[in-house]
Amino acid sequence: MSPFRGSVEPVGEWRHFGFECAQGIATLTLDRPEKLNALTFESYADLRDLLAGLPQRGDVRVLVLRGSGRAFCSGGDVNEIIGATLRMGQADLLAFTRMSGEVIRLMRDCPIPIIAALQGMAAGAGAVIALAADFRVATPKARFAFLFTKVGLSGGDMGAAYLLPRLVGLGRATQLLMLGDTIDAAHAERIGLISELVAEGDLDGAVSRLSRRLADGPSHAYAQTKALLTREQDMSMSAAVELEAMTQALLMTGKDYAEFHAAFTEGREPRWEGR
Repeated sequence: MSPFRGSVEPVGEWRHFGFECAQGIATLTLDRPEKLNALTFESYADLRDLLAGLPQRGDVRVLVLRGSGRAFCSGGDVNEIIGATLRMGQADLLAFTRMSGEVIRLMRDCPIPIIAALQGMAAGAGAVIALAADFRVATPKARFAFLFTKVGLSGGDMGAAYLLPRLVGLGRATQLLMLGDTIDAAHAERIGLISELVAEGDLDGAVSRLSRRLADGPSHAYAQTKALLTREQDMSMSAAVELEAMTQALLMTGKDYAEFHAAFTEGREPRWEGR
């Protein structure tokens, strides 16, 4: 986390989704249950702005993404986004598609672990947001649908064609992105799209356990692990090994590395500081 602060304070209240933070765990809740938590231009912009500022807050060690009601997120609102884009010129369309992609880039570049809690449908942009999280905890009612070709657009949207093959393989990603079919939780777990499949009544407990474990753990080590996982996808083996060597040498000068040794020597649990 950056120790530097400027004139702008962190936003205390977000208008287009719920946000709360307690004991290092931030929870962002998409809260349009009557629309299956469909996104609007404004909610995209708020997501972009929150993710850009999150690493500078200093009080967030884990971010949990949730949807209220029976869905996680059904994607872009058909009327408020799809209908509106039909009336836009090319410059505004490109500004929108770049903004939506920026949300995903910021999720992957964010040093804070991100958990998507999936209790229902994740479709279109909602599926890509879930894909960009570090962990996807889901109930059997979870569904995924990369619907972009079904509205006449490319299946590669918001970074989906970059991220999905790296998670499930090129063949399965081709099926999901080209055909746009809905898959259930069992299928998603089988191909590696779900990190943890839990009973319907245990979603809150499973997410709470994972988020607490991450929040209490060595956050600096987690941040560097996430950075390496993201950046090494486009590196040669020799470049990746060198980057990992430099990263480990840097972390070996940190307080958490010394704290582990002290805790081991004293027969106690480490007290991680994230430094």
